Formats: sequence, C-alpha cells, structure tokens
Amino acid sequence: MRIALDGTGGDHAPAAMVAGALAAAREYGAEVVLVGPEKALAAELKRQGGSLPIHPAEPTDAGDKAEVRPKRGSAIERGLRLVKEGGAEAFVSAGSTAALLTGAIWTLGRIKGIERPALGTALPTASGRGCLLLDMGANTEAKPENLVQFALMGEAYVRLAYGLQRPRIGLLNVGTEPNKGHELAKTAHAMLTASGLEFTGNVEARDLFAGVADVLVCDGFTGNVVLKALEGTVATIFALLRQELTSGPMAKAAALLLKPRLKALKARFDYAEYGGAPFLGVQGLCIKCHGSSDAKAIKNGIRVAARAAGLPGLIAGSLARAMPDGPS
Repeated sequence: MRIALDGTGGDHAPAAMVAGALAAAREYGAEVVLVGPEKALAAELKRQGGSLPIHPAEPTDAGDKAEVRPKRGSAIERGLRLVKEGGAEAFVSAGSTAALLTGAIWTLGRIKGIERPALGTALPTASGRGCLLLDMGANTEAKPENLVQFALMGEAYVRLAYGLQRPRIGLLNVGTEPNKGHELAKTAHAMLTASGLEFTGNVEARDLFAGVADVLVCDGFTGNVVLKALEGTVATIFALLRQELTSGPMAKAAALLLKPRLKALKARFDYAEYGGAPFLGVQGLCIKCHGSSDAKAIKNGIRVAARAAGLPGLIAGSLARAMPDGPS
C-alpha cells in the first residue's frame, strides 16, 4: 500500500515526519512517499540516513489555517491529489485540520449518499478494546440522519481496522433513557434503533471509558468539547500525580516502584499511540494526525492508514445495504 505523507504539516516537521515515515517503512513494510519541498526533505532524509521517494510540493502555509480550500500546490493539496489520481491509496497529515478536511471534500469528493463526512478519534477503554468517537469537530451542527450516517461509517471503520464483526453503536447523550436529550438526540435514537446496527442505546459522558460501545456518535460541537475536556483532564491528573509522587522521600520511593505501571497507564491515553484520526465519508483514505505529533505518532498514523485500506468502498457498501433506495 502506497501512503502519501505531508512532510511539512505539524509542529515538528520535517524531522518527525521523516523519522516516522522511515520507522513505518522499516516496521510495517509501508511504502511511503513524502510530500513537500524536495530540497528540504532530501536534506532531512540524508541527515537521518534514509531514503524515500519525494513528491514535490510547497509547504502548507499560514493561509491554510482558514476554513477554505488549501493553497494550490501546497503539500495538503498535492497529497490529496495523489490519492485522487491513484498515485497513493491514503494521505496522512499533521497539518491544518480545516485545510485538510475542506481539501479532502473538494478534492476527493463525498462517498455517494454521505451528506456530512466526519472525523473520528480512538478513545481508550477499561477493557482495552477502545472506542471510536465521531464526529469530533468536522460538523458543529448535525441532523439525526447525519448521526445515523456517522454510525454506519464508524461501524465500517471499526470492522475493518479492528476486526470486530458486529461493533456496538452508542449515542452520546445526557442520560441513558430513550426520551432523554434534545430533539436531535431523541430522533437519532429512534432512527438508530431501527437502523439494523448493533445499537446499544444512549451513553453518558461518564461512561466514555467504560467500554459499553465500540462506536460512539454525536454532533461535532459536542465531540470536540468532549475531546478537549478529556485531554485537559488527563493532563491535569498526571500533573497532580507527578506532584504527589515527588513530594517527599517516601513518595519518591513509591514512585520508583510504580513507574513502569504509570508509564503503561499514560501510554493508554497518549495520542501518539493511536496515531491519527480517520476522516470518514470521502472517496479516499485521509488520516489526520495531531499537530504536535512526534515521530512515533506519525509512524502510528501511517499504521492506521495501512489498516484502513479499502475503507471508502466498505462504507459505500454499508450505506447501500442500509439505504437500498438511496438516502432520503
């Protein structure tokens, strides 16, 4: 599988992108092509002692931070066009979210029947199985029909990427009863119940990590707020733990004993372990990595792309089975 990687996006480009690409090629056998300024990427490859093909492009500039199509000739535009024209099967970027998502819709187009593509992210769960949350910000407003489509897309992704035959779908809400929430939630609950999916009902935010669903759907405003709140909460908890475990000789001794387990726990909440978030609903595979991604996160973002090969076709098939007469 050939994967195009934005060599200019993110806070640590190009060093982290080149290191991550080389590691993915070495560990996963991935065929990676770097997209960006040829001279700068070639120099970084030489510095790191590696070799990868380069597709020339301009750096993703500050103008791409606006919610408009990415600049023509930029790494994002060229990488997406590679996917569109068959030069790569997936595009991975840690660049501007707005530019990437808008560019993907304009360049790749929506899968037939999908009204609103959605951005998903993996959440850790107590069971270790994980849960895909979507939408996490591509659509600040949504209709009940959109949430059903998010569920169909998420179900297809989890089946392909994690090998689950019958993923459980949950609806993020303020209570577990079917009549809870605003009209969007109540109507979406009724539609998901009748969808034929393995719908387990409403899920409260306190159960996000409980593993009660494999796919959890909501509008993008809610999803983004939840994600940012979780990131802040986890960072605060580990900061407080660090303070407590370095507060005195006894605490420091305990910290030494606990260090391996604390590192393992922290890894379960580390975005670098999950690599990237799939942008579901476009006619091509697009993975968004965190803007602060290091080499490890980029490597795992490429792994996510490799796992999801064939996803657009699988989503189209799921939609056709769920809506044989076409979307309403």
